[in-house]
Amino acid sequence: MENKPENKPWFPLKHELPNGSRLAQLLHGGCDWRIYRLDNKKSMLVVQATLAHRWMESDLLPDTVWESFSLGQNDYLAITSEPRHRLEPVAANCSPDTKADALSFVLSFRESRKLSSAPLHDAIYVERYSRLLPTWSVSEGSTDEEILGAWLTGGVSIPVTSFRRLSSLLGWLGKKDVAELVLAAGFSVPQGAAGAPTPTTTAGAETSTRSRQPFCLPGRPVLEAFFKDHVIHMIEHAERYRRFGIDFPAAIVLHGPPGCGKTFAVERLGEHLGWPVFPVDSSSVASPYIHDTSKKIGEVFDRAMDAAPSLIVIDEMEAYLSDRQIHHSTGLHHVEEVGEFLRRILEAGQRQVLVIGMTNRLEMIDSAILRRGRFDHVIEVGMPSATETAELIKVLLADLPVEGTVDTEATAAALTGRPPSDIAFVIREAARLAARAGQSTLDDEMVQRALTCLQSRPTQAPCNGHRL
Repeated sequence: MENKPENKPWFPLKHELPNGSRLAQLLHGGCDWRIYRLDNKKSMLVVQATLAHRWMESDLLPDTVWESFSLGQNDYLAITSEPRHRLEPVAANCSPDTKADALSFVLSFRESRKLSSAPLHDAIYVERYSRLLPTWSVSEGSTDEEILGAWLTGGVSIPVTSFRRLSSLLGWLGKKDVAELVLAAGFSVPQGAAGAPTPTTTAGAETSTRSRQPFCLPGRPVLEAFFKDHVIHMIEHAERYRRFGIDFPAAIVLHGPPGCGKTFAVERLGEHLGWPVFPVDSSSVASPYIHDTSKKIGEVFDRAMDAAPSLIVIDEMEAYLSDRQIHHSTGLHHVEEVGEFLRRILEAGQRQVLVIGMTNRLEMIDSAILRRGRFDHVIEVGMPSATETAELIKVLLADLPVEGTVDTEATAAALTGRPPSDIAFVIREAARLAARAGQSTLDDEMVQRALTCLQSRPTQAPCNGHRL
């Protein structure tokens, strides 16, 4: 123990207290408090009267638990703790020995927080009374999540809400036990971590998923059917699939020309599932520094796993997952990035994270990435056909006041081969023109005028081959 002013004894060792016990060792000290071990193996917290009265005024501890005595002109109050009870500063980060030990601290933390909003990073843990007593020191504080995480792990700087990392550090506890501790502290855990119902584990969750509005991709019936069959149905009927060894939907690649609706389809799927979405794109992981991009990729996967079930969307995946042979002599960092994806994609499926990649250049993707077992489904998404375009137009017009003269077939013929965003633009622009003209309904004239706005833009050629 360093010889700081707060670590100097206020009393000589073997000093006899009013109750007959003697001070044996100074264990911890602060500006106006000391913790001693007594000769009878008990511990004693001795504080200056002003600090003790502050705790009493906050209703943290009643006046009946204190012993009072004086030495010279100074007045002190003290409480005694049995050897089986902890009496120590929170900052000592003396990690728990058992789950019961951890739960005792967590509940003490929560009860103390109900009574005081003071920072608890400098508090004294008094297990006997289930209290954390703030000392209002001038040191910089930490969040409640960080304080709990550091104490449970023995000093590791990790918030208790980072559930996956916390569970790995508390390997002597099961995940369910760790979840119970986090919940007891008043924080949330990822769905299913504590055995609670989730969309992928219990029949009850399946019912809640079915109670939503049916999944719909206007104008893309085949892609809609694929998501329903290979993702949504598996989630809604998880137990049925688990009997056959299928725990979670496999990763998916959507490829096709720019504007074909890949992003729109994935966004609608995320909205329907109600899962958090974690993007992997240039704005979230790109870095000019070697090793930094692979590190950021790993961090995105870690966050998604902490929030599972969740969705990771890899946009423009050719930027990160192109063939490693192309970069074998000049881009070792690129090889590292592809390797990070290969490791993480397998782990993601095991942790209930659905990975969906999107690309305009499928031929550039590393063959190891597209191997079965990583991305099981590689789906081509082309521009909407004439039938799909007409269906999308009808859906877009359904919520608008429309006069019965709109020629949807002619409009669809004019828009076939255009991306869905252009189709939506035409209907939105027609509605704007009708409102500007003071009309009460949308008619075919306004739709035709909106179509002319697209004539100055190049038409995207339809994608050859099988299209969804």
